[in-house]
Amino acid sequence: MANQGYHIGMIGLGVMGRNLLGNMADHGFSVAGYDKDPQKVAALSDEAKGKTVYAASKIEDFVNSLEKPRIIMMLVPAGGPVDSVIAEVFPLMFSGDILIDGGNSHFTDTELRAKKLAVKKVMFLGTGVSGGEAGARHGPSIMPGGPKQAYERVRHIFEAVAAKVDDKPCVTYIGPGASGHYVKMVHNGIEYALLQLIAETYDLMKRGLGFTDDQLGETYRCWNEGQLNSFLIEITAEIFKKIDEKTAKPLIDEVLDVARQKGTGTWTSEDAMKLNIPVPNINTAVEMRNISCYRWLRQTESHLLGGPAMEYKGDANQLAAAIGEALCAAMVISYSQGFALLAEASRQYNYNLNLADIAGIWRGGCIIRSSILEKIMAAYRDEPRLLHLLANRQIAQGLSTMQESLRLTAKTAAELGIPVPGLMAAIAYFDSLRSPWLPANLIAAQRDFFGSHTYERIDEKGTFHTEWSKERGQDARDTKKEA
Repeated sequence: MANQGYHIGMIGLGVMGRNLLGNMADHGFSVAGYDKDPQKVAALSDEAKGKTVYAASKIEDFVNSLEKPRIIMMLVPAGGPVDSVIAEVFPLMFSGDILIDGGNSHFTDTELRAKKLAVKKVMFLGTGVSGGEAGARHGPSIMPGGPKQAYERVRHIFEAVAAKVDDKPCVTYIGPGASGHYVKMVHNGIEYALLQLIAETYDLMKRGLGFTDDQLGETYRCWNEGQLNSFLIEITAEIFKKIDEKTAKPLIDEVLDVARQKGTGTWTSEDAMKLNIPVPNINTAVEMRNISCYRWLRQTESHLLGGPAMEYKGDANQLAAAIGEALCAAMVISYSQGFALLAEASRQYNYNLNLADIAGIWRGGCIIRSSILEKIMAAYRDEPRLLHLLANRQIAQGLSTMQESLRLTAKTAAELGIPVPGLMAAIAYFDSLRSPWLPANLIAAQRDFFGSHTYERIDEKGTFHTEWSKERGQDARDTKKEA
């Protein structure tokens, strides 16, 4: 049995939980860990030698080892496992205790769990944690949401273990309720979009330009030294260097072309549709992961459906430079879609999100960190009420200068028969936003024709219905309805 008085406890000693606990111990906090798996408890004991760490195999011993009021964090898979942990630990908690969910829980589940815990006046923090295994151990980006007083009690711990950019910790109080998990969900949605875009540039250079793995690795390395500087571009360059121990070939060429998902991208798309916010790059990324899983169909159709030869006849290096600029433009557009969703969610759910602060804590530790976020942070700090990121003059001008590369890249890919739906979604979004007129008037007219759904007029307020066809035995007359 451990002595009482450990600063914070961790339930879930998998890779993320154990590494984050080690991070806390490295910063001088006394920590306790608990897991039902005795092997994970033993692993914590082995790693904790010489540190103030207690590895518990019984939930009662774990809870009793913590100083009161207690601070307990969970890092377990979303869904049922979170509810199971709450059911196990809740009877042992008291008024003033804090329970933190550091996993990728759906924000609506977080809202329900907070209400359940509030019955005993236990405070619940839904906290997004991004950065993977290395981030947890050396500094993640942390997105806590829930009661402000609960955050203030754990603030010193989170600020100590978070990644640092310009000596500032990559953590901030996100807002009330489930805002922390909502922001982490959108972070992951943006991540989906960026991964899809990078994969498309890889495909275009590999199959279209005939680049070798060495050339691809060097290309991404060079891009990472410029305006595309980011964690995802950095690791992409590293991936092409890895040699498979089994075949002595580049490992990337031995990886099956199937990318699965755990749901956060889908959740982002679903809530964006609910809030009527277009996020086509996130939607496309989710759909392309689904298509990748239909490998058997793709293998069959490759023999049935014809297409152009995937061979580029022009200057490969010149096109590669354009592809890099196109990727940068599409990444900015993807970020803008995510931030537009955050802005609307802030209004609809009363989160009162500070978008500049969110961009700031995403600059370090998290998976989508990039130099682009510096400009995004600056844009929202200069214009806190900015309606849309692309309405910022500096960002809009930067996109305008890159649009020709984006168009050239998409056009060339189409001519070669290489799918780049993410890049095409980005340019369609860009063109839609800059278009003062869209053909939605025809859609409104069609809906009114076949379903009497009404339409609005340019010259008069209100909603209107028209009997469009005499041939159908109807009078062609307008009927004004109440607005």
